[in-house]
Amino acid sequence: METVVEINTIDIIYGKHARRALPLVDAGHSRDDIHARTGNLVGVANASLTLGRGEIVVLMGLSGSGKSTLLRAVNGLAPVIRGEVRVHTDKGVVNPYTANAKALRALRARSVSMVFQQFALLPWLSVAENVGLGLELSGVPRRERRERIEEQLHLVNLSDWADHPIDALSGGMQQRVGLARAFATGAPILLMDEPFSALDPLIRAHLQDELLELQQRLRKSILFVSHDLDEAIKLGNRIAIMQAGKVIQTDTPRGIVKNPANDYVADFVANTNPLTVLTAEDIMKPVASRSQLDTRIAATVKSATPAMTLIRLLSDRPGTIGVVEGGRIAGTISHREIAAGLAPRRPERPTA
Repeated sequence: METVVEINTIDIIYGKHARRALPLVDAGHSRDDIHARTGNLVGVANASLTLGRGEIVVLMGLSGSGKSTLLRAVNGLAPVIRGEVRVHTDKGVVNPYTANAKALRALRARSVSMVFQQFALLPWLSVAENVGLGLELSGVPRRERRERIEEQLHLVNLSDWADHPIDALSGGMQQRVGLARAFATGAPILLMDEPFSALDPLIRAHLQDELLELQQRLRKSILFVSHDLDEAIKLGNRIAIMQAGKVIQTDTPRGIVKNPANDYVADFVANTNPLTVLTAEDIMKPVASRSQLDTRIAATVKSATPAMTLIRLLSDRPGTIGVVEGGRIAGTISHREIAAGLAPRRPERPTA
């Protein structure tokens, strides 16, 4: 997969003499200790991350873990004092922290767009005017601006609301205006900072579905901040879990649930329903031939079938399940193996 954003071992520190904190960061001191000694606040420490073209990467973590701060490093809105940020644009690779003012304006106008948690819409402008605001500020001609506004409003099913004031819209509709405004710029990279967290659960789930549908058509590269693991699993191709400013583990949702890197990640995913990510293949015992199968085969399922299917099959058919992949029997699984496979995983501790 082609990489569009590279974040390479960056440190983000707030304070007048931020570099004084670097030796303490390198020595592994806590945020509180560094703040007490230097008066500086560590936002992100030694963090690395990549974003591929057409990929959704979700930044997860508790409040204050640094996920929003890391997001803002992509367009130069956080004080990175060490490390490198590289954004691949149609004009070449841009580092927002070394680029001149003109290149930085171009990066923010044409390559990277943001969608905020609180919508950031202007109440004195109409829906259409809000969608086209970024285009107007970028000097896009009126005719082209109107065409692009109409296209984006149609994309988010708000064409009939173009001339309405923002406060006439519900919260979910306002967030769709925010999406349309970000899409209207044509920027291939989207930074989305908890865009659905202020909405009620039903609207949030609906907008998540809409985002996935739009992503199928637009293939944006999205860095998405969330504190909701179910949302991260639903949206993310990969998830990066952060703690105290550090990226602890980056993996697919399946990889994180199946193999958490440490106890912090294990606790984070402990209450997640593994049926949403695990498959029969994750739990089965591989076999080479039919002769290895238990004679009490109750049913066959594809290896890509979610584990819930196995539970349903076993509810009234005791015995062993045969797992079929590509027309061949790939493995077997029993009641006990399913229960063990779906139990929360803990990282293995080294033996003394």
